[in-house]
Amino acid sequence: MIRFRVMAIYCGVMSLLLWFVNVPTHYLIFKSTHHYFTWIALVHGFTYPIYVLAAFHYCLKARKSFASTIIFILAGTLPIASFIAERRAIKEFKALA
Repeated sequence: MIRFRVMAIYCGVMSLLLWFVNVPTHYLIFKSTHHYFTWIALVHGFTYPIYVLAAFHYCLKARKSFASTIIFILAGTLPIASFIAERRAIKEFKALA
């Protein structure tokens, strides 16, 4: 559970940075200084598979359905969705215990 929580929060923060810092500077604001923010996309791209594994492991342990597993995995792609998935997982985990 702790692995999923950490990765969900981390992936959510990196997704927020990606969507609200990296993308606007690349397409709207500073095309010449975009290279300062390319690390955001690289770090998010390298750590997203770790989030996918953590979400898959959590869903296996919690015996989630296939559709629920896919939703938890895709939650790492939207800026706020991973935070919502993490809160939902905590609530469901406490109900099981």
